[in-house]
Amino acid sequence: MFDRLIELIGKNNLEKITNKRVAIVGLGGVGGFVLEALVRSGVKNITICDGDVVDITNLNRQIIATTKNVGEKKVDVATKRCLEIDPEVNIISIDKYIDKNNIHLLSNVDYIIDACDDLSAKITLIKLALDNDIKIICALGTGKRINPEGITLTRLDKTCNDALARSLRHRLRKENLSLKIPVVYHAGLPLNNEKTVSSCIFPPAVAGLYLAYFVINDILEKNS
Repeated sequence: MFDRLIELIGKNNLEKITNKRVAIVGLGGVGGFVLEALVRSGVKNITICDGDVVDITNLNRQIIATTKNVGEKKVDVATKRCLEIDPEVNIISIDKYIDKNNIHLLSNVDYIIDACDDLSAKITLIKLALDNDIKIICALGTGKRINPEGITLTRLDKTCNDALARSLRHRLRKENLSLKIPVVYHAGLPLNNEKTVSSCIFPPAVAGLYLAYFVINDILEKNS
């Protein structure tokens, strides 16, 4: 199934991608597209973490959500989808929200993709990555925007116009942790200031593809 990809990057590089272990925390609008891209890019060992179920409000933007699986666990829906794409993919499914009590479940991976929207979980994931020499990249704000052109791959210390990024920087400074964390976020101003976070498919999907690309490109560059 990967003949076209092999033509692009070579068989040896595909094997290097195959051997890496990647964790995705959060299977929402962003994380679902991360997972889709990694499976279709040859990653065989993926840990997925999410304690949520598919909700009818997810249908407008989350790639794993359909009318047939509303109410089902996201990790179960995602695992089934992955195996339908590549029956050889090894999915470790964690039907939990990540916190300090279960973070050890991710200590044996090469990459962590943080696609959750919980600030405390992000801090916990960053600490784990820094303490264990695990490469991490975090997703920040994509809600309240519609134009995907604002999606940017950068570092946390170079972000702007993002309340979540601002809060994350503040917490990391308080704990004397590095701000030089790779992130993907929307650099544009939000379209409204409503409490409810409105959303559509375009920015989250592009953000998810950027996050997956970061991992694949890092693997290829390290082995070039």
